[in-house]
Amino acid sequence: MPAPAARFLVVLDADSTLIRNEVIELIADEAGRGPEVAAATEAAMRGEVDFATSLRSRVARLEGVATAALADVLARVEPTPGVRELIDAIHARGGAVGVVSGGFHEILDTVAPSLGVDVWRANRLVTADGALTGVVDGDIVDAEGKAAALREWAEDAGVPLARTIAIGDGANDLKMMAAAGLGVAFNAKPAVRERADLIVGPVDLAEVIALLP
Repeated sequence: MPAPAARFLVVLDADSTLIRNEVIELIADEAGRGPEVAAATEAAMRGEVDFATSLRSRVARLEGVATAALADVLARVEPTPGVRELIDAIHARGGAVGVVSGGFHEILDTVAPSLGVDVWRANRLVTADGALTGVVDGDIVDAEGKAAALREWAEDAGVPLARTIAIGDGANDLKMMAAAGLGVAFNAKPAVRERADLIVGPVDLAEVIALLP
């Protein structure tokens, strides 16, 4: 979906940014594989392993989880404090909000519109016979994919990159943050904090409102 015309654009990561959770870990809990997937996620977010390779490996551990269990996962998702205030403030100032995620449409398609997000993109899980197959459908939304989404949405919205803000926490957000006019590390890993333009310390997205144009 194209981003709506806007005065500026803010693009957020989803897991541990828009929401407090790592969705793949919640799904892994349903398979009884939470700790091993959590450890692999942490390594990927620190930039120690290739994100796409890591994601495929982690999703493979989800094979056999019933698709009906995704409703339980959705019920456990917690929006990050301040997210509604930030999105309301962006819209009040004529901006648009995008979310690009290394997580999954199966969750984001419910969460994003409920929070007022204008446009979003994520990975899709392959299912068969009412269960996850352990495979990701199509190309992985990785660091390059996140940066590409920001550029695409900015063009759709008629917004120069100088009037874009990217907010993320993990190594796969760095290229998106570098492409944006302002890259904000939020609840971030050390490697991201080192390379961000600004760091938001409190886990409260309302802190970002002061940065809006």
